[in-house]
Amino acid sequence: MRFVVGPDKVVVPDILERLPGRGFWLKASRHIVFNACKENVFSRSARTSVTVPEDLIELVERLLRQHCLDIFGLACRAGQMVGGYEKVRSVLLAENSGVLVFASDGAEDGKNKISRLLPDNPIINCFSGSELGAAIGMGRLVHAVIAPGGFAEKLLGETSRLLGFQENDPIYKLK
Repeated sequence: MRFVVGPDKVVVPDILERLPGRGFWLKASRHIVFNACKENVFSRSARTSVTVPEDLIELVERLLRQHCLDIFGLACRAGQMVGGYEKVRSVLLAENSGVLVFASDGAEDGKNKISRLLPDNPIINCFSGSELGAAIGMGRLVHAVIAPGGFAEKLLGETSRLLGFQENDPIYKLK
């Protein structure tokens, strides 16, 4: 995960890895970013005094979550995603491939029935039904499958970065 120092000498997470300036790379982990902030790693790497926002960890997690949902929405608009229990089931029976996306707050029996159709395929299960639905302009979405290819690979990669920030340990507060 890349961070840069802005013109106002504040550390900024560079989720898309496109911001100008010299970047600082850290593993996408809540624990590693917490320790980097605590041990003043950003100032030492920049060779100047920098300000680290108190909510940097929460900001990174929020930006990563939104980025993953943006990729999910793009996959839908590109025709690479199918949503809804029956549609997902039909696609999996016909094609037998894809990345499964389940709402974390969905019913377990529906998830189990669909995941049995593709026991070895990756499953993304870290977004709520309302988050998934909002990403594609619906009220709520519980089951989806993304066709193999660029969107699926990108979403899997970004979701793995997000999972590094899903550690809900209360000690990771910068205050």
